[in-house]
Amino acid sequence: MFALCGELDFDSAVQLQEAADSVLTGPDQPRLVVVDCTALAFCDSSGIGGLIKIYQQLSAHSGALRIAAVPGSVARVLALTGLDRVIPVHPTAETALNGGGAPSDAAAPGRALGERSAGR
Repeated sequence: MFALCGELDFDSAVQLQEAADSVLTGPDQPRLVVVDCTALAFCDSSGIGGLIKIYQQLSAHSGALRIAAVPGSVARVLALTGLDRVIPVHPTAETALNGGGAPSDAAAPGRALGERSAGR
């Protein structure tokens, strides 16, 4: 599971992709990755692109990506881009991990990405 916080923008999307690559290219690739957006305040096109790349990586190996606990402003971005119709969005990380009869072997460990300092 990846836990995002703050902003998912150009810089943090690179961090997310690097973290995902380290998990998805290893010998024990997970079949399910959950992105927990509970503490995510903002997502731009770079963030959307990062999520799409992870989705494509997982799909290429019969894996699944689920997004969880999306705040309103980020949910709007997902809806406007149509990403919420491609990647399942769940109300909580728990339902994302257990929902739909999909594999329960989610990526670990959890990671907090995208934190921004107040002085940005």
